[in-house]
Amino acid sequence: MKFGVVVFPGSNCDRDMQDALQQDLGKEVIMLWHKDHDLSMFTTDDCIVLPGGFSYGDYLRCGAIARFSPLMQQVIEFANKGGKVLGVCNGFQILCESHLLPGVL
Repeated sequence: MKFGVVVFPGSNCDRDMQDALQQDLGKEVIMLWHKDHDLSMFTTDDCIVLPGGFSYGDYLRCGAIARFSPLMQQVIEFANKGGKVLGVCNGFQILCESHLLPGVL
């Protein structure tokens, strides 16, 4: 299993997540910029992580702007195909805004 860690403007826990996955768990990590369009290097055995922080400064609602980042459409499609997606803190809020989880925060 490899991990993709999505970096949004304002994210501040992406490097912590990368270190935890690589250093502590010994996993391969690919950092993904929010404007990327390609998740083809990942299979449904892999995991995309939306880390904590303050994506786009949390203007509007938490995660509301990040939901419209180009990469998020790919993350939604990845999840709908059975891929694993983990949202931590602000990443969880982005998952709710993306309708991958129910509710609004």
